[in-house]
Amino acid sequence: MVEYRRFRNSDPPQIRRLWREAGLGRGAATDLDADSLETVVFAQPYFDREGMILAVDGEQAVGFVHAGFRATADEQSLSQDEGTIHAVIVAPSHRRQGIGRELVRLAEEYLRTRNAKTLYAGAAAPRDAFYFGIYGGSQPAGFLESDPLAAPFLAGIGYVPHQRRFVYQRSLEEKGDPVGLRLMSVRRATKLGACPTTAPPTWWSTTRMGRLDSLTLSLMPKTGGAALAEVMVIGLDHYMASWRQRAIGLLDLHVPEAHRRKGYAQALLVEVCRRVKTDLITLVESHVEEGNEAGINTLKSAGFQQIDTGVVYRRQT
Repeated sequence: MVEYRRFRNSDPPQIRRLWREAGLGRGAATDLDADSLETVVFAQPYFDREGMILAVDGEQAVGFVHAGFRATADEQSLSQDEGTIHAVIVAPSHRRQGIGRELVRLAEEYLRTRNAKTLYAGAAAPRDAFYFGIYGGSQPAGFLESDPLAAPFLAGIGYVPHQRRFVYQRSLEEKGDPVGLRLMSVRRATKLGACPTTAPPTWWSTTRMGRLDSLTLSLMPKTGGAALAEVMVIGLDHYMASWRQRAIGLLDLHVPEAHRRKGYAQALLVEVCRRVKTDLITLVESHVEEGNEAGINTLKSAGFQQIDTGVVYRRQT
């Protein structure tokens, strides 16, 4: 008989097993060691054992759901106005028995008792408290379409698509960079450099990403002056076993308003790819929100191709 209970300190090995066996698709880092889930889930200061609920059959865990909250606008504390189902997994041997539905119901109950007014399914900024670096690729992007069971399951329990993010990748094993007269001109006049930190990181950014290797790179004029474009680079070391190659993610690509539409974003991406290739990186990933045509065009111009889509769902009231 299947029973439901809150997380216990002895559960991580079983949760890791369920994660590995679930068939979550290309966007999940599945061959995780004991420290991986600890780093991105259990060690988070806002991890609440009440928000992780397990389905157990005897002594065996056969499923789990994990719910959590986002940060306040200033990213200095937790806000409980919005709740998110970050993960829901049922062992293949116990599917189609209503276990997933019951897990989500219990997770929703947990969120509502803590005053969540709006419920989402699928972690993505700014509602991405957990699983940064092991699901979604370069960053959480909701439930991926390559995760085959997510969409029909969520539709069946009353969740509808709310937001989409497109996943783009560029293989550095393929020879040749994009070419063009404007790109050549920009590259001759600029150089790649590390961008100094101008503001202290927020509590939220530190907890979510502070345990991942990261660096902000910028495109600088060779004659000196302020950055023309910048992007954050994060290591995707948890994916090495799953993807069988070394990969990085690119986040928060930014070009100051005065420098937009001049090819600086494209040049920055090309130069970053050239730089990391010398460190034996063979794959680069970046995400862009649906409707951001400028971002989509920039990634395509730098040799990236769309390989997946992430969807954040919202609970129908």
